[in-house]
Amino acid sequence: MFHIVLVEPEIPPNTGNIIRLCANSGCTLHLVQPLGFELTGKQVRRAGLDYDELAPVQVHAGLTECLLTLAAARLFSVETGGRRLYSEVSFRAGDAFLFGCETRGLSAAALAHVDPARQVAIPMRAGNRSLNLANSVALVVFEAWRQNHFAGAHLPP
Repeated sequence: MFHIVLVEPEIPPNTGNIIRLCANSGCTLHLVQPLGFELTGKQVRRAGLDYDELAPVQVHAGLTECLLTLAAARLFSVETGGRRLYSEVSFRAGDAFLFGCETRGLSAAALAHVDPARQVAIPMRAGNRSLNLANSVALVVFEAWRQNHFAGAHLPP
């Protein structure tokens, strides 16, 4: 349905939660290295990152490689400095959402790849820290999926 791009994620449980979100919403997760964790062994299971069984996950050596893979997708960044609210955008299947790491967000170089009209933000109260990465991804994915009539979902009768 959509592509979620995490640029240099640092916290394994956040990525584990996002993998489960992708599994339940039909999204593909793209992880851009370097990662703040390993994708092998006991660390993976402990953090809920046993992704092979849950959702499609692609690991990319860098952002340029990832964006080449997603060349056909409309790219949106989600960052506190975004120019529009995520809820004011009309999303369509195949769109890609770019999120930065938990401690630094997206770099200016990463944002340079995104059309300013597609740099979106999640509203929050002034003076507060940003939302948790997994929560931010969930907000945007579910809004985009809602706009697309929850395509592929098992809906109540």
